[in-house]
Amino acid sequence: MTTDLLLTGARVVDARRDLPGAWVQMRDGLIAAVGSGPAPQADEHIDLDGTTLTPGLIDLHVHGGGGHAFDDGADAIAAGVAAHRRHGTTATLVSLVSSPLEVLRRQLDGVEVARRADPGILGAHLEGPCLSPARRGAHDPAALALPDERFVDLVLSAEPGLIRQVTLAPELPGALDAIPLFAERGIRVALGHTEADYALTRDAIARGATLLTHALNAMPAIGHRLPGPVPAALADERVTLELILDGVHVHPAVAHMLLTAAPQRVALITDAMAAAAHVDGDYRLGDLDVRVAEGRALLDDGVTIAGSTLTLDRAVRTAIVDLGLSASDAVGAATAVPAAALGEATRGLLEPGMRADLIAWTADWTPQRVWLSAS
Repeated sequence: MTTDLLLTGARVVDARRDLPGAWVQMRDGLIAAVGSGPAPQADEHIDLDGTTLTPGLIDLHVHGGGGHAFDDGADAIAAGVAAHRRHGTTATLVSLVSSPLEVLRRQLDGVEVARRADPGILGAHLEGPCLSPARRGAHDPAALALPDERFVDLVLSAEPGLIRQVTLAPELPGALDAIPLFAERGIRVALGHTEADYALTRDAIARGATLLTHALNAMPAIGHRLPGPVPAALADERVTLELILDGVHVHPAVAHMLLTAAPQRVALITDAMAAAAHVDGDYRLGDLDVRVAEGRALLDDGVTIAGSTLTLDRAVRTAIVDLGLSASDAVGAATAVPAAALGEATRGLLEPGMRADLIAWTADWTPQRVWLSAS
């Protein structure tokens, strides 16, 4: 039975529009129509009373939340995804930290179970183990590996659509050869945790890499003579740059520079670990101990940042309130940009035929209500 839901009285914002006094009609889990002026008839009507309506947020890089780590299996994934969903994230790419290959295989089984049960789980992102030891960050050095035949086989033999993104360091032996193998299968290759210079980054992009993992973190800085990977990514329209906008990983002034240098190509991510949407205390990230105090996650060395406790709604709020981005640009960086980066053609915009994953926000950019398409 077809059922219509009409949402009226909203400011409708996505990457392409900022429309006051508008309405959105939903039918069978999809957006049927968007407009202003006279609204159509519908089976059910909700007056949003001046709130802002946007697409649901899409997180390309998140390791856990609500006290649950995604490498702990399907139940933990479901609970962590639910915690982020309360903050407006309606689509999640489950990120797994570096682990031995046999452990990753078991963890991928958990992601597969979880994604079959939840249409908002997009699959897995392997952030490792093919990372530079010198730029490993909060990854267990004992778990690091080369992108050799065993790793390539793990990725290519996985259930179709399960592994959607792989982060690797292009300077590792075999990495440049692995990139086109993954790209030809539709698996997005992200460059990160790397010592790569400008030229090597450009070479990796030419071979099919299309993302930069948490830009500016775990990679060489931008230098005026040695530009490094970030300017190489900025210079190529094919590349999406991830950004952790929590005020800890990247200074706000530099984050603003990145967002304005590559409009519609910076994807806000959380890189959140289990403590996101939860409490301070002691946690695990893979096989490493993490201490979270005042929302800041550090390894037990007290120095190395171990992911974030960010939720994606806070990143959007920071972009608008603190950095001064337009609502369309900030919302787009957490919706349309990540959707395009992952090839999710039915997410990220408020257009007819798109999934009806929506958020109603209060005036201070706090999610008030979240709709998730069941289809």
